[in-house]
Amino acid sequence: MESPETKIHVLPESVASHIAAGEIVERPASVVKELLDNSLDAGATVMTVEITDGGKQMIRVSDDGEGMSRADAPLACRRFATSKLRHHLDLAGIATYGFRGEALPSIASVSRFRMVTARHGAPAGTAVAIEGGAAASVEECGAPPGTRVAVGELFFNTPARRKFLKTTATESSHVAHVVQQAALANVPAHFRLTHNEHVVFDYPKAAALEDRLLQVYGVNVMDMMLPVHHETPGVRVRGMAVNPSHVRTGRTPQEIFVNRRAVKNATIAHAVYEAYGSFLPKGRHPVFSIMVDVDADEVDVNVHPSKREVKFRTPDLVHRAVRESIRLLLQKHVAVAESPSAVGEAADGGTAAPVAHGRDGGGGGADTNARARSAWSTPAAARAAPAGHGADVVRESTALYERAPAPSEAMPSTRHDAPSLYEAAPEVRILGQIHATYIVAQVGDALHVLDQHTIHERVLFEQLWRNWKGRHIQIQPLLIPEPVALSPAMAAKVDAILPDLAALGLELERLGPSALVIRAAPALVGQMDYGALLEEIVEDVSEWRSVDSLDTRVRPVLASMACQGAVQAGRPMEEPEMRRVVRDWLREGVPMTCPHGRRISMHFGSEELHRRFRRL
Repeated sequence: MESPETKIHVLPESVASHIAAGEIVERPASVVKELLDNSLDAGATVMTVEITDGGKQMIRVSDDGEGMSRADAPLACRRFATSKLRHHLDLAGIATYGFRGEALPSIASVSRFRMVTARHGAPAGTAVAIEGGAAASVEECGAPPGTRVAVGELFFNTPARRKFLKTTATESSHVAHVVQQAALANVPAHFRLTHNEHVVFDYPKAAALEDRLLQVYGVNVMDMMLPVHHETPGVRVRGMAVNPSHVRTGRTPQEIFVNRRAVKNATIAHAVYEAYGSFLPKGRHPVFSIMVDVDADEVDVNVHPSKREVKFRTPDLVHRAVRESIRLLLQKHVAVAESPSAVGEAADGGTAAPVAHGRDGGGGGADTNARARSAWSTPAAARAAPAGHGADVVRESTALYERAPAPSEAMPSTRHDAPSLYEAAPEVRILGQIHATYIVAQVGDALHVLDQHTIHERVLFEQLWRNWKGRHIQIQPLLIPEPVALSPAMAAKVDAILPDLAALGLELERLGPSALVIRAAPALVGQMDYGALLEEIVEDVSEWRSVDSLDTRVRPVLASMACQGAVQAGRPMEEPEMRRVVRDWLREGVPMTCPHGRRISMHFGSEELHRRFRRL
C-alpha cells in the first residue's frame, strides 16, 4: 500500500509499451511505414507488403535486406534498442529512417507478432514471436536471407483502439499511400503491395525519379505536371509541380519529402503556394511531389514520435530554394506558352491560351498538355502505354455544348428563383470573343464581358441541381465505355462511394486494382475528363461522413461535374453557341459566380458607359 508521500510511481513496462504504441501505431498504415523504414535501413532492394482486411487482420512485410543474427533479433524487439545510435551527438545528423528503437516493441505490444530473419550466408534463421507484448519466444528456423514480419489482429488486446479503425477500403487506401511514398523516396528499390491476395500495384526498380513518378501517378497526372530540378548552395529540389493551367479544387497529390523521408512541412508547403501566386484562382490548389535534400545536420527529424514532421536549422534558406525552383519553372513555362510559335499554333487551329487563366476546365487545352508531356523524359514503356485523356478529351469537347440538351429539353421550366437584373428576357447580341476565353455581348442595354467557362459551369450546375432535387437526373450510357486509371488509394476511396455516384448519374465498374470504367454519365454534361472528375469528387466527399445534410454532400459533387463538363477556356465558340449559353444564364436568374465562387460577368450599363465617356 502506497503512502500519501508516494503518489508518483514508475509505470509497469506493459503500460509504458502501450503508451508508446499509441504514439507510433495509429492504424495499419503506421505499422507498414515503420516496417518499411526498417527494411530500407537494412539495405533492402525488394520489399513486398501483403495485407488482409485493410491490414486489420494481417500485415506481412518481407524484404531481402541484411537480416539479423540470433543475438540481435530478440534485442530488436526491446524498447530503446537500436543499431542506429551510439551517442547523443548522433541525433544531430540522422541519416536513417528508424532510430528511436520503439517501432517493433510498440507494434508487438498491440498485436500477434512474428518475425523471421536470417543474415546472408547464415546456416539458419531466427524466429521471434510475441503476443500482445508478452515475453518473446525465440527459436532457430530455416529462412531465406532477409526479414519477414507478420503482424496479426492489430489492437486485439486494446479493443478501444480497434473500434476507431475505419472501413477496410479506407485503411487499405492509407496503406497504399504509405507504400507509394516509400517507392517515390526510394527509386532504386522494388515495391509490391497485395490486398486480400490481389496485387494492388507492383513498382519495379526505376532508373530515375521521373520514371518512378510515372509509375505511381500514371500518364493522366503526369500530362498535367512540369518537372522540377533546381539546386542552390545547401539545398537540392526535385520532383514535379502542376502546370498552372491545371490547378484544381483538390489537394491530391501534395507530397513533400525531406532527405527521402515523407513529411508534412509548413515551410515547404507555403513556399510552393507563394511561388504560384497569381496563378492560383480562388479555391484552387497546386498539386505537387517535391523532394528536398539538405545536409543531415541541417534538419531535425526527432521532433515527432512517428517522424512525420521535421524542423530545419535555416528554414528561410529552404523556403527560398523551393519558392525559386517553382517560380523559375513557371516563368519559363509562361515564356514558352506565349512564344510566337505557340501563338502561331493557336492561329492554325490550336487552343493555346495564356496559362495565367488557371485550371478552369481545361486552361491551355491540347497544346498545354503536349508541352507538359514533352518536358518529361518519358521511358519507352510509358510511351507505348495506352494514352490517357489529355489532349484528346479537349479536342473532343469542342462540340460539347452542341451535344448537351438545351434547358427546355432538360426541364420544362428553367426560370431560376433568384432575383434577376432584368424584368423581362432582354435581347442578346453577341459581339465576339476575347482570347477564346471571354464572351463579349450586349444584353439589353448593358455591355457584358463573360467568362465562357464559369457561365457554362453555373448553367450546368443549376440544371443538375434541379434534376437532383426532382430525383430525375437523366443518364446517358456511353457509346464506348471510358476507362479511367487512378492510384490504388484513390480507387479504394471511389469504391466506397460507388452507390452514391450512381445516384448522381455516374455509373462506374471496377476493372482491376486501380482501374475503373465509366459506363454512363449525366446527359447534361456530355464528354469530359472523367479521371480528373473522379479525383475532384474524392476530394469533395472526403468530409461526407461529418455532414448531416444530403444536399450539402451532393452540391460539391454536382459542382465538380459541372466544372468538368463545361466548355473549356481557350476554345473558340461559334456565335449561336455563345448566344445560347448567355440566354441560359439569363434564365437561371443571372448568377454572378460559378459554384466554386469565381466571377462570371463584368458588365457596364448604358448609364455607366455614358458617364465614363462624359455624355451625361
